[in-house]
Amino acid sequence: MSDPRPWTRRRWLSAGIAGAAAAALPARARAATTLRWATVLPLNHPSVQMMEKVAKQVRDDTGGAVEIQTFPAGQLGSSRDLVESCSSGAIQIVDEGAAQFGQFVPQFSILEAPYLWRDPQHARRVLGSPIVDDMNAQLVSKRSMRVIGSTYYGKRHVTSGSRPINTADDLKGFKLRIPEVDTYRAMAEAWGARPTPLNFGELYLALSQGAVDGQENPLPTIQSGKFYEVQKYLVLTGHIITPRLVVINEAAWQGLAAKDRQILRASIDAHGKAQDDDILGQEAKLADTFKAGGMTVIAPDVESFRKPVLASVPAKFESKWGKGLWERIASA
Repeated sequence: MSDPRPWTRRRWLSAGIAGAAAAALPARARAATTLRWATVLPLNHPSVQMMEKVAKQVRDDTGGAVEIQTFPAGQLGSSRDLVESCSSGAIQIVDEGAAQFGQFVPQFSILEAPYLWRDPQHARRVLGSPIVDDMNAQLVSKRSMRVIGSTYYGKRHVTSGSRPINTADDLKGFKLRIPEVDTYRAMAEAWGARPTPLNFGELYLALSQGAVDGQENPLPTIQSGKFYEVQKYLVLTGHIITPRLVVINEAAWQGLAAKDRQILRASIDAHGKAQDDDILGQEAKLADTFKAGGMTVIAPDVESFRKPVLASVPAKFESKWGKGLWERIASA
């Protein structure tokens, strides 16, 4: 309802002063576009540290026009919850393993397939190619999300709290925690393990109580999640190199000015590469760190893990991924 008081000289003067004061406010004090960025990773993980650096740089470089609020450690839900929330617009940015987006665009799950990547450089080369551009276009059209960056999450290894694992045969009947992803389930089944999907935030407790026998993750995640405290054996299987995708809600993306989009992308790219270097540096020394802390580090018969997986998984998922996509990526 409008103010019924007459517009006196004092009211005009007051309004003018207030208007002038608002116009004089620095950009940072004005209303900003707020983007909520959530992840399941703990506060001390390099990926979360990257998020904080991106948030600061974007705020500074846009003069406060774009503010990023970060929500680490699964504060807003599980991996699947966060991807769904980004799709709906409840949050605006999520970073997750590439295979999590395979529930919407099946081809994405190949980016986290076991024994596909030769090294991190191979993965980064493909992630910047038209192969992923095609997947991204489908993600935009089907679920209103867009990939705007990627990072290296690490090479995944198995840990065990109950028994040494030297070959895949030693995993028979082993309750192996996996993400809620079909390719991981197929991999565990190829080894003869009992795949047990579990939210990341519940994993430490499940390991400590013996609800699962072991898990698989990159060394920096084993470190940041403190899984070394509740696992006796580190088994260097190196079965998956995981690319982690930074994904934004499409409506939020379209709501940004072109210059602000460029700033956001550039910041993710710069700090993402620094995060990759941090992960690689940690991977070079953490096995020794865990060994010094009391874990038994096992160099297993890797071929016994690789062979049954490659004999079954690519063929099982070819209809979802598309004929020839595995070969196209493997030869890139």
